[in-house]
Amino acid sequence: MSNSESFIDEVTEEVRRDKLFATFRKYGWIAGLLVALIVGGAAYTEWQKASRASAAKAFGDTLLSALDQESPEARRGALTEAEAAANGVADKLAIQKLLLASDPAADRAGALAALDAVAATPGVTQTYRDLAILRRVILAGADMDVSQRRAALDPLAIPGHPFRTLALEQMAYLSVEAGEVEAAITQLRALSVDQEAPAGLRQRAGQMIVALGGETAEG
Repeated sequence: MSNSESFIDEVTEEVRRDKLFATFRKYGWIAGLLVALIVGGAAYTEWQKASRASAAKAFGDTLLSALDQESPEARRGALTEAEAAANGVADKLAIQKLLLASDPAADRAGALAALDAVAATPGVTQTYRDLAILRRVILAGADMDVSQRRAALDPLAIPGHPFRTLALEQMAYLSVEAGEVEAAITQLRALSVDQEAPAGLRQRAGQMIVALGGETAEG
């Protein structure tokens, strides 16, 4: 390589270097901003996780403290006050209402109202909503027409729903209440061999069949 060619290469390299530095000076702030956004986003995500965990713990502690109250009146009062700790989160509100409705003997009207609130609150997880509807039907009893109770239980009895077998059990009891004994026996017999049903429920179904004068699936 001649001296002139070497000189040209060195000049070319210097020009490239100068252009690269100029580009960095002109657009380097963009890379810095991207790094800051990435680091800031990761920090914000961690902060959100920590905040949610802290809020969940505080809410759980509030509920446990309420349940530790000695009298039913004190428990209801503390659970009512615990609504503020839910911070408007739908599922937290659902849990608070379900617990508020867990002692209906002391305040039946309040329990029914709490269950209605769970079923009506937008954004509540379907499992909580289904549980509230099931508990409401059971608690309302004869104060609610058989047809209304059946209509409420029908969606819960669809395969795949978590309280399907419990809803089917209640529907069998509604058949008994309506005087449809044979239909009730058929429903209970199916439940007694339903592998998705808890053992206690299958046992109850078998006992009810016998009480109604029918024969169990094994019999």
